[in-house]
Amino acid sequence: MYYGRPDFQHTEIPAVGVLLANLGTPDAPDTPSLRRYLREFLSDPRVIELPRLLWWLILHLFILTTRPAKSAALYRKVWWQEGAPLLVITRRQAAGLQEALRARVGNPVHVAVGMRYGNPSIRAALRELAEKGCRRLLILPAYPQYAGATVGSTFDAVAAELTGWRWVPEIRTIHGYFDDPAYVRALAASIRETWEADGGPAEKLLFSFHGIPQRYFDGGDPYFCQCHKLARLTAEALGLERGRWEVSFQSLFGKEEWIKPYTDRTVEAMARSGIRSLDVVCPGFSADCLETLEEIDQLNREIFVHAGGERFRYIPCLNDRADHVQALAGVAFAHLQGWVEPAEASAGERLRAEAAATAERAAARRAVPAPADGGYGH
Repeated sequence: MYYGRPDFQHTEIPAVGVLLANLGTPDAPDTPSLRRYLREFLSDPRVIELPRLLWWLILHLFILTTRPAKSAALYRKVWWQEGAPLLVITRRQAAGLQEALRARVGNPVHVAVGMRYGNPSIRAALRELAEKGCRRLLILPAYPQYAGATVGSTFDAVAAELTGWRWVPEIRTIHGYFDDPAYVRALAASIRETWEADGGPAEKLLFSFHGIPQRYFDGGDPYFCQCHKLARLTAEALGLERGRWEVSFQSLFGKEEWIKPYTDRTVEAMARSGIRSLDVVCPGFSADCLETLEEIDQLNREIFVHAGGERFRYIPCLNDRADHVQALAGVAFAHLQGWVEPAEASAGERLRAEAAATAERAAARRAVPAPADGGYGH
């Protein structure tokens, strides 16, 4: 009735497991795979907050009869030889994260990839960690900002799986890392390196984040505010004046109002207002995927050029950059305190390192005045 390990040895050294979770991807860029993926994704009540019977009818009678074929065509435009970009990159991140954590701690540490929708599933990842003797689990959703539809849904899936376990492990969760200093530095460095390698900054830098319905924000979701704060922190790290950068939201779904401004309309308006060069970065995504490679780098590029723009440059996600992986390792390590011991570090060195990390995080989170045109207190 319950999942367990009957071969468990009470003398084995307990290991620590890290679940690196992301949204997910279809198994292949074809219509049957997209239908399975979209059915699972759009059936999540965290994603679509509508009465279940009404939404079931809409989903099965309309969306799943037309959208899978259209989405499959889009996925084929960005599919890599190794597979879906999101999955390929997340696996690289996991390998780098495991290596970085093992270099920092003396305890056995294992990292597994679990996708909220599709494969490898969160269930499979958690059981993989259990089979490796992990009695303590850190859940690291690869979303810099918290949203109920992403991070919250990941925790739902973890909890649902663990209700069927005989011996439930200790659990810690990470709600986001959008204002982690190392993460902000990595994001700023990626933008700066693009400028240095390719003709300097454009007239405008646009931070494009995945959108959520306005009513989710009105209901208390912190996502909108965290996106704005990350954009501001990154712009400050780059030394950009307020008029040089903007924030927008992409990937709308359905007909209801979503948080604004919308990316496609913003890109078009910028071009029509005389902006001739535009850089776009998508720091709501930890890895490149359909929403960045097709929606931004292809569709929005066409919108900008068609409206009179000349130079559109998409700056890739941080993916498996070394500084990004190290930032994730730092976030994970901070949440593993008490579970692990630093490798080959004296007690004094550990105390000094922990004090320095605590001071840096506190400084980064210190309240600052809201931007003049925002008023949201980011």
